[in-house]
Amino acid sequence: MLRTIVSVTAVLLFWPAATAEEKGTDGRKAKIVFISGSPSHGPMNHEHRAGNMILADALNRSGLNVEAILVGHYGYPEDPSILENADSIVVFCTGHSGHVLKPHLKDFDVLMKRGAGVVMIHWATEAEKGQPGQKFLEWMGGFCDLNWSVNPHWTPHFKDLPEHPICNGVRPFQVNDEWYYHMRFVPDMKGVTPILSDLPPPETLARPDGPRSGNPDVRRAVAAGEQQHVAWAYERPHGRGRGFGFTGAHNHVSWQNDNFRKIVLNAILWTAHVQVPKDGCPSPTPSDDRLRENLDDKGK
Repeated sequence: MLRTIVSVTAVLLFWPAATAEEKGTDGRKAKIVFISGSPSHGPMNHEHRAGNMILADALNRSGLNVEAILVGHYGYPEDPSILENADSIVVFCTGHSGHVLKPHLKDFDVLMKRGAGVVMIHWATEAEKGQPGQKFLEWMGGFCDLNWSVNPHWTPHFKDLPEHPICNGVRPFQVNDEWYYHMRFVPDMKGVTPILSDLPPPETLARPDGPRSGNPDVRRAVAAGEQQHVAWAYERPHGRGRGFGFTGAHNHVSWQNDNFRKIVLNAILWTAHVQVPKDGCPSPTPSDDRLRENLDDKGK
């Protein structure tokens, strides 16, 4: 549900993020803040706000020691105090030059250096080259990079899930979506754990080369049989926080897949340093009616 924005004393911005043990002893709920980008694409696609609301509501109903708060308007918070003392921040928005974080890299970097976690969903994983891309590498270990990464619609088969808290309770699954792949990662994948991977079929590169459709590097990688990572976890150096990139969720209906949804919920908990339950974060399957609640008004 949409929640009221809560202000927090500014000095908390400079406190280190609480560890899982600290949360367990002081009883403080882990604070998760959701940022939703302005409407884009057609109905039931790129439903940033509605998708965030499904995730936030699931966390608040999970019975876990968390509080999910949705920024009550599109874009970066008009009152940035809502981000103070956040244990993790979820960003679901338009990417590249239209990314909500682009004008706020410096301020957001302060939060990341404090140790706050970050989760970026679908187009939010795409950053411009230069400083935005460099910051995304620092915050979550990888990003979608034009003329390197591609954005086809396809159906990966996620069969081999790693031993990682984000995969708790998740079974092998498949979902047709716009899964970006051939991400730009930190050198040697240091600190990165691939979570969802598969080898894309040749038809995902059937389009001519273009900024998001194909390039010689991605074609060589797929032809060589290199698994492509479409979701990944990142441990920043020196224990300075965690990040998670997830390239699916173009299709709003994908949230009805229990494993798809659980991966993201688990990742949010993990980035906030909350212990992920053995069976994963509980959440009921959204009904068709629930899925259509809170959709953006996109006209025709």
